This record gives sequence, structure tokens and C-alpha cells, in this order.
Amino acid sequence: MPRTPEPPSPRLQGLPPVVGPGARLLVLGSFPGVASLASQQYYAHPRNAFWPILSALWGLRGDEALQVRPYAERLPVVRAHGLAIWDVYAGCAREGSLDSAIRDAQLNDLPGLIRQVPTLRGIAHNGGESARHMRITRALGLPVYQLPSTSPANASWSFERKLAAWRVVFETAGVAASG
Repeated sequence: MPRTPEPPSPRLQGLPPVVGPGARLLVLGSFPGVASLASQQYYAHPRNAFWPILSALWGLRGDEALQVRPYAERLPVVRAHGLAIWDVYAGCAREGSLDSAIRDAQLNDLPGLIRQVPTLRGIAHNGGESARHMRITRALGLPVYQLPSTSPANASWSFERKLAAWRVVFETAGVAASG
């Protein structure tokens, strides 16, 4: 008896970039997870280390820490520090949140964004799936870095180890405020 084909994964659309006029570093994830798509917020999973890492890099503690502030209050802080956030994929088919489940991905217009933000000093890939596209980002003429993923799926790296790696890149790009 022939196997019934599996139904296609839903086609998902990513989020718009977070970018200000003086952005110096663009952090590229792969594609927003389920929690991020549902809330329309980058790095919305409560165990993702992205916001705690930014808070540590920028010396934001207690009530000032980004992870405890509403998303709408996080974005002006991100822009004020010269950081831009986006993903390599504009859309894809995927069940769940794992990068390994991404199918039929469509790339974002990275060259278009780079042309709009002449102040950029570098591009940093947040994790391995994003970094698979380093040959594309290297062709854009800026320094390109691979960062350890902030995803809770990257449990082999401690928070402290991730923070140290991110600090080097942020200091190089001029977006770290805390030593």
C-alpha cells in the first residue's frame, strides 16, 4: 500500500528588522521560533539568553535589565546602543522551533538593508544555521562573526561562555558599554 504523503509544514513569515539610523552591528538569527512569531518579538522564548546577554554587556541590572522590561521598551535601548536585529530567512516552512526543521527558506534582502545602514561596522551570526550564510554576508564587505547561539537548544555553552564570546564581538564593533 502506498504511503500517504505528509501534509506540508505551514509557510511562516519572519519579523521586520530592528534597526536605527546609527546601527554599527547587525545580529542575524536564523528565523524566529514559535514563541517569537506568536508574540511578534525577537527572542521571546523565556530561556533564550539573547536579552540577558545584552543586559550584561550593557550593564543593565535589576529593573533596567532588558529581559524584565516590556518588548516595546527594549527596542529603543537596542537602537541607542547601535545594534540592529534581523534574521537570515524572511520566510520558511517549519514545524516547531528547531532550525533543523526549516524547509524551503527564503533569504531576507540583506544587501538592501546594508545599503540603508551605511554606519554598520559588522555582521554577527547568532548560531550555526545563521552562520551557514556567512559566504553571503562576507560578500557584503563588512567584517563577519559567528556567535554561539543564544537558544536554549545550545545547552553545551554556559551563559558565561556565551557572554564572553559575544563581548569580544560587541567590543570590536563598538556596541558594548560594560567591561
